[in-house]
Amino acid sequence: MNRRPTLLAALALTATAALTLSACGSDDDSPSKDSDAIAGADTGDKKSASPTPSESTSDGRPKITFPADAKNVFEDGKTGDPTKDEILADSAAGINAVDEAIFKGSTGTEALGFYNAGKSLSSAITYAQRYIDANDTWTGETRYFDRKATLSGAKKAYVTYCSDESKSYIKNKKTGKVDKSPATSNSYVLYNAALTKNAEGVWQTTDIVSKRGAKECQP
Repeated sequence: MNRRPTLLAALALTATAALTLSACGSDDDSPSKDSDAIAGADTGDKKSASPTPSESTSDGRPKITFPADAKNVFEDGKTGDPTKDEILADSAAGINAVDEAIFKGSTGTEALGFYNAGKSLSSAITYAQRYIDANDTWTGETRYFDRKATLSGAKKAYVTYCSDESKSYIKNKKTGKVDKSPATSNSYVLYNAALTKNAEGVWQTTDIVSKRGAKECQP
């Protein structure tokens, strides 16, 4: 399977999160382009990379940019609850920040550590670095749907969502070759994420668990 792997690594949530979220368990496939690899790997010196200068939005948050041939589409962003909408927006930004690091070829981007923290950040750095070391990126469109936010107190939240990777593919930067293959059930992934609101009011993704091929996300 040549489709790009799960965007974030499969990490164990806290016991509280596991009770709060729908049970799905982490995907324990071996590392490959069709697996949820990079679970809590040691990032070594790569985590200390200097942030890449970036533009900021009107509210002071780092501006995330994608190349013209890649796109993430997030559905269900408006719930009618302003707090839940903020959580879903920051969850989406955390995903975009990981992809931006891949596109820019640097794990020191400002947005990566702005929207991700703890285990999620360490894993995201390792994940992006694998792309960078392989001189790979991705192209196409990934759709995120059935996104739901659940509050647990004033500063803790959980988000569940599905991804559709049937139209996104690995692309080699050097050759420009796009590695395509037909969509399968493994093109759809279920995520459960834990988020914490920091002192600056940002809902940072701190833990995440994923299941590739989950029946809940199949078309």
